Parts: sequence; C-alpha cells; structure tokens
Amino acid sequence: MAVERASERLVELLTRDGAVQEQWVAAVAASLGGRISRAELERELSDLYQALLQALDKGGLDWQDEAYSEVRALLVELSRSRARHGFTPTETAVSVFAGKDVLEPTADSTAEDTAAYLQLARLFDALGLFTIEAYARTREEIISAQAEQLLELSTPVVKLWEGVVAVPLVGTLDSARTQVVMEKLLQSLVDSESEHAIIDITGVPAVDTEVAQHLLKTVVAARLMGAECTISGIRPQIAQTLVALGVQFGDIVTKATLADALRHVLQHSGAALPSGGDR
Repeated sequence: MAVERASERLVELLTRDGAVQEQWVAAVAASLGGRISRAELERELSDLYQALLQALDKGGLDWQDEAYSEVRALLVELSRSRARHGFTPTETAVSVFAGKDVLEPTADSTAEDTAAYLQLARLFDALGLFTIEAYARTREEIISAQAEQLLELSTPVVKLWEGVVAVPLVGTLDSARTQVVMEKLLQSLVDSESEHAIIDITGVPAVDTEVAQHLLKTVVAARLMGAECTISGIRPQIAQTLVALGVQFGDIVTKATLADALRHVLQHSGAALPSGGDR
C-alpha cells in the first residue's frame, strides 16, 4: 500500500465518526486515574488530534517532516507537563500509544485498513519515543534545578555578631560546593561589612586532603577581601586524620566548636562578651 494512500486512508479512518477522539481521551483518562482533570485532558488530546490530522494530510507518515512541527511541539509541552506533575514515563507515553489502540484492526477490517493501521502504529511508536525523550530531558532539568536549590540551602551564611559571619557546613564538601560557599561568603562579607568569618565543619562527616584544600581556598579568598577566617568543628577524629595526612593550616585559627570560635573572634575583635548571667 502506497504511503500517500495510507496517510489518506488514515485521515478517513480518524474522521469517519466522532468517536475516535472520545475513545482516545477515555483510554488515557482510565490509565491516569483522575490525576488530570477530564477538561484538561480533552484539551491536550484535542489539540494533538487536530494537529495529527493536518500533519497526515500535508506531510504523510514522516513524523520528522515540517508538517509535524506542531505535533512535536505539542508532545514536548505534554511531556514537560507530565514530568513536572510527577507522572512516570509509562503514564506519559500512554497518552500517545493509546491513540493507535483506538484504531486497532478487527476481524471485519479490510486488508487496506489493516495495512494503513500498521503504518499508523509505526508512526505512533516514533512519536511515543520522541515523547519519552522530551520527558527525560525535562526530568533532567528538574533534577538539576533541585540539586542547585539544595546546594544553595545547604550552604547558608549567617550573621553571628556585629562584624562576624559564619558558614555552617553539613555534608560532603566538593569542588562545586566549595565554589558556592566561596561566592556566598565573599558576598556576605561585602553586604554585612564583616571582618571576621567562621567556617564551621561540625557537620562535615570526613575531612581529607581534597576537602582541606577546598577549605584553604575559601580562607584565602576571604582574606583577599580583608576578612580573617576561623575554622571550627575540628573533632578529635578529624584532627587525627589531618595529622596523618600531613595537612597543615598554617596560621589559620582552628577551634573544636563553633562557640569556641565565636569566643575567640570576639576576644580578638575587642567586642564585649556577655557575662554568665546574660547567657
């Protein structure tokens, strides 16, 4: 069966009665279990249905043809919407694959109709794969954005005292995170006009040579801005590890706890410390 004739026959089959689009919507709605309103689903699939008819009429069965540009754009929009709302790849793909199930041949179908359906099945398979790829790209974008947000949240810079800011670190310190810490710390030093910074690593599970180098880079960057840094949270295990590794912090002040570091900074900055009754 010629491709041109197959596309013409598919248009005839898709438009021979008003039930095709309704059956498509019903099949998708059943698979999604009401997680999308019927009205929204009808709008999505109605637009896709009309665009598909136009593409079949103008571009035949080549889904990469320019005639299918609107179909592809609608599928990308559908995929992004499904990904943002937490649907699975299967739940996303069914919105496409359910379309070919509506026209599945029966025992009464003619050879011409069966041949046309096989062409339609290949077309829908290609569009379904395109949809999954669009879904995967969107999920990657969402995960990447969430990772950046978590990175921002996990590196807060807080003001402890007038002229004193602190960065309480929790979790693994790698190159990417060090860059964020450095940027946020330097900006905070400028905004608060602070001259002292405390980098607290109490929540860092392990400190090796690489992590130590990241800390030193952050301290050097802060010093270039005219601020002195104190590193707190040096637990006994971490101290032993650093000694074994031969890591030296030079003239950088280190303290066991954040409270010790703050006390040291206030003493050397000439600030009045609170008395025991004010604590």
